[in-house]
Amino acid sequence: MFELLEPIATVTFSEVPNEAFLALGMRNYWDGYFAGRAAPLGMAPAEVVHAVFYNFADGEVARHIPWVWGKITPQEAIAVRERSSATALRQTIGELADSPALVRAADLATRAAVSAPTEGRVLYAGLRALDVPEEPVARLWHAATLLREHRGDGHNAALVAHGIGGTESHVLMALSLGMRAEEFGRIHHLPKAQLAAVVDGLRGRGLVDAAGGFTHAGRETKQRIEELTDELAAPAYDVLSADELDELIAKLEPIAAAAQAVDD
Repeated sequence: MFELLEPIATVTFSEVPNEAFLALGMRNYWDGYFAGRAAPLGMAPAEVVHAVFYNFADGEVARHIPWVWGKITPQEAIAVRERSSATALRQTIGELADSPALVRAADLATRAAVSAPTEGRVLYAGLRALDVPEEPVARLWHAATLLREHRGDGHNAALVAHGIGGTESHVLMALSLGMRAEEFGRIHHLPKAQLAAVVDGLRGRGLVDAAGGFTHAGRETKQRIEELTDELAAPAYDVLSADELDELIAKLEPIAAAAQAVDD
């Protein structure tokens, strides 16, 4: 489900929403990112957004929150994000946007998306408080976003349970992709000394070897985190029967493939 929903939800980070936020006074991509994604939290201070988003380096959130709220309200950000994301999804999937299969996928995905437990899921709970869009393409994007953030909140809990901080999680992701930490896009911009200190900390815990790669323990830790993330995400789909889940998968596959093809 992650592989099917991720391309749908993440159209919100593409050029159409970016241009929509720039048109409203945002200075750059990251202003729009934080305004749109943090908006369900209301006027939460940077410290809270940093905690909820989990994996941004210290100070990164504060460069955008609360500055963006001087240009746009959370309610306006929610509206522009939904509208522009639906436009972006419609553009990426073409004629599938007007298909009965998409309507059915949106209905099934929404049932799952509004049934998951909210306890401990701060960002998901904020999204759950929003109205579900009526238009099918927007509704499918909204459902995918709910399920993505529900999973993301659970992933953060899994990281906390294993004592892995935000920047450390990026290092583990980089290593799992066969990359060195300094090559990974989300952290390559960090000062070399800061990133080296993070890697050294993981090395001291026996998770990274002298060459900067995974140890056996590091690889096992990453695997346990991913498995726990899957387990914590699963209850969202309990509301669907086995047949309905199979139907949802079948109807999402061509939509996700179309969205992924454009992204690639």
